[in-house]
Amino acid sequence: MTVRPFAINVPEETLDDLRSRLARTRFPDAVRGAGWDYGTDPDYMRELVDHWLNRFDWRAREAELNRFRHYTADIDGREIRFIHERGRGPDPMPLILFHGWPDSICRYLKLIPMLTDPARFGGDPADSFDVVVPSLIGDPGMSRSDTERPLATIAELAHRLMTEDLGYRRYGAGGGDGGSPLSQILGVRHPDSIIGLHLTDIGFAILMADFPDLSAAEREYLARSQAWGLSEGAYAVLQGTKPQTLAYGLADSPAGYAAWIIEKFRTWSDCDGDLETVYTKDELLTNVMLYWTGGPSVRAVSYREEWVSPSLAPDQRVDVPVGLALPPKDIDPIPPREYAERNLKDIRRWTVLERGGHFAPMEVPDLMAREIRAFFRPLRDLPASA
Repeated sequence: MTVRPFAINVPEETLDDLRSRLARTRFPDAVRGAGWDYGTDPDYMRELVDHWLNRFDWRAREAELNRFRHYTADIDGREIRFIHERGRGPDPMPLILFHGWPDSICRYLKLIPMLTDPARFGGDPADSFDVVVPSLIGDPGMSRSDTERPLATIAELAHRLMTEDLGYRRYGAGGGDGGSPLSQILGVRHPDSIIGLHLTDIGFAILMADFPDLSAAEREYLARSQAWGLSEGAYAVLQGTKPQTLAYGLADSPAGYAAWIIEKFRTWSDCDGDLETVYTKDELLTNVMLYWTGGPSVRAVSYREEWVSPSLAPDQRVDVPVGLALPPKDIDPIPPREYAERNLKDIRRWTVLERGGHFAPMEVPDLMAREIRAFFRPLRDLPASA
């Protein structure tokens, strides 16, 4: 058996080094009155670094993370770390959920209990799930020499984890951001094992497709998506072309790493410009800490491999059942259903959420729990375990 219990336990010398770096943070100057318009607000960053250094208690946050059951698995010499929480209903359905960048397993911490124990939250015990959440920071299972199709490699490791190590014959998958293409790869490569996919976006592969027969609504959607990329997508161009250059600054400065991540949480969340209406400082810093203590690795920010050699072709069809819960304040505009159906052939549920942004499971876990339960409810007929 390659699966072993695991606990997050950051060495004290790593925390000492972090405190030393935070105390010596060299803040840049700023354009007077610019606020967040030029990027992360210097006033907010000074406030956040002060909280990080003087009030944030990593050991307390670490203990909260370790209330979940963490494991590590060795698959042909490649390690993958993950949360595995068993459901409390009569016949829990296995479900693997993938995060993206710049979030982490923190994306699902509020959602997991709602899925494993729905009765505790006023739901039906028959809707329970066995939930698996891999930690994908730094591309687990990838060697430093791997430069092609990292998402395909991770998807294959995840499939083997679910079927060989955890013994599930069939399972559901889902996620957003990078979690959407990961789930779609599983649907394409292992359709007999996939009960269904629940996604918060249609994935980035389809946006690279060249369909000759677009409707007016589809053309308008792609124009809005392109406009967003021109105004907000510089981070992706850098991470997709020269990630090593970026990695030096992130590896050396915890404040720099936090600034790179926090600006995305503010811009991409349904918070009307006020981060702390949705997240606490401790929640934001816990997510940053998982990146800072996880390496830091160029893999944590690199999109280059997928840009050079995509794991999913732009016109590749996904034939397994799909549910979409689309947050209204996500980074991508809500697509026309007809456009989504060009790649996602069998869309069974289509919901535009009442609220929420790119990190919907963190922002609106109650809405996400509702949608995931409802989508998978009619798909529970076949046995899931070996």
